[in-house]
Amino acid sequence: MKNENINHPNSTDFFRRDGDAVSAWQKVSKPDLGHSITDDGIYDALIIGGGITGLTTALLLQLKGNKCAVIEAHQIGYGTTGGTTAHFNTFLDTTYPEIEQDFGEKEAKLVAQSTKDSLALITQLIGQFNIDCDFEFKDAYLYSENEKESKLLDEILESSKKAGIDVVPASSNHLPIGFDKVIKFSKQAQFHPLKYLNAIAAEFVKAGGVILENHLVHKTGYQDGVHSVEGEEFKLKGHYVVHATHHPHGINLFNFTCAPYRSYVLGVRLADDAYPEHLVYDSQEPYHYFRTHVIDGQKYLIVGGEDHKTGHDDPEKAFEQLTAYVNQYFNVASIDFKWSSQYYIPSDGLPYIGDYPSADEGCYVATGFNGNGMTLGTLAAKIICDAVTGIENPYASLYKPSRIKPVAGFKEFVKENADVAWRFIADRFSAEDIS
Repeated sequence: MKNENINHPNSTDFFRRDGDAVSAWQKVSKPDLGHSITDDGIYDALIIGGGITGLTTALLLQLKGNKCAVIEAHQIGYGTTGGTTAHFNTFLDTTYPEIEQDFGEKEAKLVAQSTKDSLALITQLIGQFNIDCDFEFKDAYLYSENEKESKLLDEILESSKKAGIDVVPASSNHLPIGFDKVIKFSKQAQFHPLKYLNAIAAEFVKAGGVILENHLVHKTGYQDGVHSVEGEEFKLKGHYVVHATHHPHGINLFNFTCAPYRSYVLGVRLADDAYPEHLVYDSQEPYHYFRTHVIDGQKYLIVGGEDHKTGHDDPEKAFEQLTAYVNQYFNVASIDFKWSSQYYIPSDGLPYIGDYPSADEGCYVATGFNGNGMTLGTLAAKIICDAVTGIENPYASLYKPSRIKPVAGFKEFVKENADVAWRFIADRFSAEDIS
């Protein structure tokens, strides 16, 4: 690496996000969304969270004639949506062999079809509102580097095909990295997440929706069939409430069934033009993922990896390892961006979308998207919109949060959450209390 030049937009007109690291997407200007509430009546739906899940849910509901408000603790796109690498896939971090084994062949086919429907929805919205967000269909290549990985790759190929995914063996991984085997998934996609979120938010406001930024929710309630959402300077009421955050507000079961992980990303300018034209993934654990995006006329290699459970490793070490990995295979001119983002892995591998278990009627949740937040967040918006408007959704039962038992992945549940329980207790009681 010849030099490292990290750009930091400092204007309030730019997007901000969690942490000091600035993602490649944040250079886009924020829209004027307004922030005042002129109607203190009862909303049809209150959506907590201003990422892709919350804003897509809000837009879909608003377009169906519902009066909605989005409450965001920071700014829209502040969390994972502002830190994603914006891959849109019909294959997930939980592989089809795993889904088939834990849930069954029929359910694996449902998962596959749901990802296709999610991609269809985002392309529909882009076309409907003429959204300029650098959206492109891309083929995706998944490759192995040794015999053990190749065995798993063969299983993924067969189970994915059985589930209805368009995938075939390939002869190249389209990277300057050696490989053993490669498979190609057709018609995947990439886009600029904050350009897309800008447009979704603007269309929501244009349709009469309200967005409250920098309003932290302190309390939720339910009385006489009406939900309430409260913060220091506001109290809103609505017939439905949607928790579109990593975890719903307060202490709940999802604190124990979704394990937090962090992934690291570099935005790299190359000294040559060896930018991949496709989406590419290796099979390491954790895996690396690659794509190219043009920002302000400059090509960037967007590469991610070095994922670890939150609080279990050194972030700077992760960046150092990812930088060394990129320099090993690419002719790096500079690293202009580096950032990390948090995501949550559900105990049985599938997200929790739908009725909030043990909550009051009309309360919904969407969480546990693993590393597939753009795909599953968009899917969640459609499932919840259908639930609110009384439309039967073919995927509602598959992803319902009340399936938490956990039937599938019990060993994973115990492994991932043993320390969660300890931290949960330690954060709330003194050493004397615990002893």
